[in-house]
Amino acid sequence: MTTRTIAHELRVHAPFTAFGTMTGVIIMAVMIQMQVSKEISEGLFWTLHPAHVFLSALVTTGMYRRHSPSGVFRTLLIGYAGSVGIATLSDSLIPYLGEILLDLPNRHAHLGFIEKWWIINPLVLGGIALAWIRPVTRLPHAGHVLLSTWASLFHMTMAMGEQASAVMLVLVVVFLFLAVWVPCCTSDIIFPLLFARPGDHKH
Repeated sequence: MTTRTIAHELRVHAPFTAFGTMTGVIIMAVMIQMQVSKEISEGLFWTLHPAHVFLSALVTTGMYRRHSPSGVFRTLLIGYAGSVGIATLSDSLIPYLGEILLDLPNRHAHLGFIEKWWIINPLVLGGIALAWIRPVTRLPHAGHVLLSTWASLFHMTMAMGEQASAVMLVLVVVFLFLAVWVPCCTSDIIFPLLFARPGDHKH
């Protein structure tokens, strides 16, 4: 996959990511207005992150299956690394970096595949298995972007204190967009195609 193709995919997916970010802004504004507790944000994160990982495994593996006739082991490896690795980056590590830079009081890097391994890993394997049988990518990618946006959002709202300034909210939006835009496109499109065999790519 060329640099030009990667740039094109990122550009095409930016508007939908921006839409997902706006939904996150609305949700965050409502949560702040209603003074939603940290425990609710935590519960929502641990609901949406597993769902995101499942869809990520479904799309990453599906994209790879559509463009490469590789065997089970290679497909399993690509599906697992592309979903767990990049979903963790999107939902946890980039938001955590934002929490550090914003000096949020309750910051913590939540690594789902370690902290909740009994939930995350079976869901990933289930997504890979479904994609092996039927590699569908378009609709799961849209759902993947929204789930990633909301999971990243609740990761950051978990870390906030009771008071949130206007500047903090703007910076949260920036990190929210970055946490979803590059990782989701990388996981769903770029990563699986990088490992597809030469000559197997379809337009």
